[in-house]
Amino acid sequence: MPYTTLISCADLAQHLSDPDWIILDCRHDLANPDAGQAAFAAGHIPQAQFVHLDRDLSDKSRGPNSEFRGRHPLPARESFIEKLRDWGISQGSQVIAYDAQGGMFAARLWWMLRWVGHEAVAVLDGGLPAWIAQGGATSTGLQRKPRGNIALLPSLANTASASDILAGLLHASRTIVDARAPDRFRGENETLDPVGGHIPGAKNRFFKDNLLPDGHFKPAEQLKAEFSALIKTPQASVMQCGSGVTACHNLLAMEIAGLSGAALYPGSWSEWCADPSRPVATGTA
Repeated sequence: MPYTTLISCADLAQHLSDPDWIILDCRHDLANPDAGQAAFAAGHIPQAQFVHLDRDLSDKSRGPNSEFRGRHPLPARESFIEKLRDWGISQGSQVIAYDAQGGMFAARLWWMLRWVGHEAVAVLDGGLPAWIAQGGATSTGLQRKPRGNIALLPSLANTASASDILAGLLHASRTIVDARAPDRFRGENETLDPVGGHIPGAKNRFFKDNLLPDGHFKPAEQLKAEFSALIKTPQASVMQCGSGVTACHNLLAMEIAGLSGAALYPGSWSEWCADPSRPVATGTA
């Protein structure tokens, strides 16, 4: 059976030399976009390849008349498939994503692989810190895998647009969950986007609340109880954050909990607040 949500360090260690396993290092720092690659060069899990949030998991190119789609807009699915093939990913590949930030960035890759129809993708529980703490080796070597043949399949993930969100506000038909830190949700200490606040009616679930103190994910039953207290049904829920990255952490946590079907708002707050005609709320309400 493939790994589709999380994988332990012990299980990954048994497959490091498996040619059908692709390991991708997603470390990143929003304030210093070069930090992840520098950390990778200093040492990473053997066989891993580096993935850059801005270059590989986003498409920031804009035409002269194109609308702003947020700080980390999704690439075209066809373009992303080509990148996955470059990393050696095929239809039968088991993909493992990790970072050193509790899955903050690895979850984005997890969600994007599901978005292009690939189910066999998992996040390393505890990430690189857990790997090292459990005696896992690191390497500075660079890997180049033979080109893969992954095909674009029907999506296993749902998305919602700004217009979907706006329509939902009028009819109160969707529960919106914001993964940002509570202070940014309230409109305080905003350093990444030009406007502070949140989408009216949204609920706050800081993505770090999915984790135990040691950086591993909480047990499935605990996650299920906590998310069930926030939402009525996953299918009528939309996960968002600042730019569509940490919202994927909440989506992964929900999948672990068996609560499938929620959508991602890819543009998230950075797209929403760029249009002054869209409503903004501050505080806890």
